[in-house]
Amino acid sequence: MKILFAGTPDSAAIVLKNLVKAGHEVVCVLTREDAPVGRKKVLTESSVARAAKSLGIKVIKSNRLSDETIKEVVDTGAELGIVVAYGVILRRKALNALRFGWFNLHYSVLPKYRGAAPIQWAIINGEKESGLTVFKLDEGMDTGDIVLQMPMYIHAHETAGDAITRFSELGSTLLMEILPLIYSGEYKVAPQEGTASIAPKLVRSDARIDFNRNAKQVEALVRGANPEPMAWCTIDKEPLRVLAVREVPTNFGNREPGEIVLDKKVYVACGEGTYIELIEVQPSSKRVMAAADWLRGSSNIRRLT
Repeated sequence: MKILFAGTPDSAAIVLKNLVKAGHEVVCVLTREDAPVGRKKVLTESSVARAAKSLGIKVIKSNRLSDETIKEVVDTGAELGIVVAYGVILRRKALNALRFGWFNLHYSVLPKYRGAAPIQWAIINGEKESGLTVFKLDEGMDTGDIVLQMPMYIHAHETAGDAITRFSELGSTLLMEILPLIYSGEYKVAPQEGTASIAPKLVRSDARIDFNRNAKQVEALVRGANPEPMAWCTIDKEPLRVLAVREVPTNFGNREPGEIVLDKKVYVACGEGTYIELIEVQPSSKRVMAAADWLRGSSNIRRLT
């Protein structure tokens, strides 16, 4: 069966490569248009576009499925759509354009965490379990009928980036399991049941560290916001990106939230008398560095806000 693959980020590129490696016929890739990246805002192709070109697959770039784009999709001869983090909600005309419909691989056990950042929000909210769902697309945001689900653990200290990579590999396996049934029309669907929750794309304000929260919550935010948009705080009104921290049982007495303690390692006081170890940071306009190295070069710093 001829597959149209729709996706944009690194996670989707992993799944695309695994589908092709397994022998599935991907005739076209649909991805978002080139977007500015980095401080210099360099116009950059999506990870899926680059992967598709390396595999010799036709690429269609579109941030919405206009009539013209739908015609271009249909002209590829695609019969089935596989979607992984494309970032566009498909309307009825697009959904009806492919004979066997569209199926989405989503990184949560739906209906929990519908939206663009399910793993990120699961980690931030302190979840220990999440999962994968293959569902048939409808016009809603991750509201379609479920084909298959796989509950999964979130590892202790795992960042969102690490979890997404791991889930992408396992999600590829889940798709391989269900695709033969989709090809034959023998798959079954079930409506989503339970309380729905939303996981919108993280923005920079979501990743601001509040040291009044306890250490467990601060660590969860840092993990969930890594690698994008990355947790941050300020020093004398200057931003400091925080890449890695660890909740620790250490107690240095009654300290103000955000106060730094240097005791061989770098610790920061949080709410409820808890502490994190500050492991890796990136000061404004500088490279990523170990927190201890950063503090040695900034001896007058006493508190993060």
